[in-house]
Parts: sequence; C-alpha cells; structure tokens
Amino acid sequence: MDISSISGIRQFDDGSKVPTNPNNELGQEEFLSLMIAQLQNQDPFKPMENGDFLGQMAQFSTVSGIGELKESFEATAQSLQGGQALQAASLVDRSALVESDQVAFDGENPVRGAFEVPGGATEAQVDIRDGTGALIQRVPAVIGADGRASFAWDGFDSDGLQRAPGSYSISASVRVGSEMQAADTLVWGRIESVTLGTSKDGSALLNIAGLGSVPLGQAKEIS
Repeated sequence: MDISSISGIRQFDDGSKVPTNPNNELGQEEFLSLMIAQLQNQDPFKPMENGDFLGQMAQFSTVSGIGELKESFEATAQSLQGGQALQAASLVDRSALVESDQVAFDGENPVRGAFEVPGGATEAQVDIRDGTGALIQRVPAVIGADGRASFAWDGFDSDGLQRAPGSYSISASVRVGSEMQAADTLVWGRIESVTLGTSKDGSALLNIAGLGSVPLGQAKEIS
C-alpha cells in the first residue's frame, strides 16, 4: 500500500486525531502516527502483509534520506562558495599573465608580457601597433632557459616619444633557422576585481585592467 493512500486519514473510531504539520509535510512523527492508526484500523480478516508494512517504511526512509542529503549538499555548496569568495578577495590588485594580443599602457608603467618559443629559436621580438595598425615600436624579447621569451615596452615609440595611455595591439615573432614564426602573446595585467561563478565552466572571472574578463583557469600565472 502506498503512503499516499493513507494521507487523507484525519480521525479514527477511538476519537484520536492524526498530528498535523502546518507545513503540509509528512514528518517522522506524522508518519509513525499514520502507521499505528493504519494497524489499529485494518480489516482483521485482511490484515496488512508484512511486505506492505516494510515497503512503506523503506519508502519513507528513502524520502527522508534524500532530504538530508540535499541539506548536506547545500551546506557543502555554501562552504565552497565562501572559500571561493575568500580566494577571490586575495587576488584583487595582484597581476595575472593571460593570453592577449592587446596591451593597456597607463602612461607610466612599462607593459610586460611573454610568449612560448620553440626549441632552436635564436631571436624573438614583439611589434607594438597603434589603433590605426601602424607599427610604432619593435622591442626585443629575452629567450629564457624555460622555453619562454619575455618582453617589456616602456611606452615610447621608435622616435623616442612617449605614447598616450590606451590600448595597443602586439604581435610576437621568433626566428628558427632562417625563418620567422609567429607566436601567441601573453600579457601581465592588474586584477581589478573578481566575479564569482559567471564563466562558462562556473569558475571565477578575473576582471583585468584594460584587458577585460578572463576565466581564472586561463591565467598562466598570478603574482
């Protein structure tokens, strides 16, 4: 017999009433009262089978267990979210190395970045271009033993004039043998703020000055 078949019982021959729940939810006390009433008022010629009784008990236990599991998951989720919030707060004002073909020059501090270089590379450089696409400066990159080349642009063009603050495009190239090969550039940027749980994979978004929002998982380094 299904539990729902006895949910409408409110009063029995002995005048006793089933405890009511103001939230319209079947709690443990209500369930036990209904089970006792059901046993007391069953047809003596057709008593409830043991299997029916155990089945109702198992059904209630399953529903109760799911509710407790849900509460446990919700508590765990809140704990994880709180931990992520604390981690996010510690990232603000730090620098992240992210993939980008743009740099944001603030008018004072040099722009720094890096890119991967293949084995056998003998030379690496970065071209800086303005909003019109015109080449304004070409800076050399230092190839390190870790297979990465690093560069810095001080904001001056090839004529020795300091450029205005703003966004500039960059492109990197590496010489391997007699050929120049293009490379994807990485740029250091200051983390202005962090937005929780809004990226496609549910991770935090780093809001980087002049570069926009980048998922935390895509940051190559944070310093």
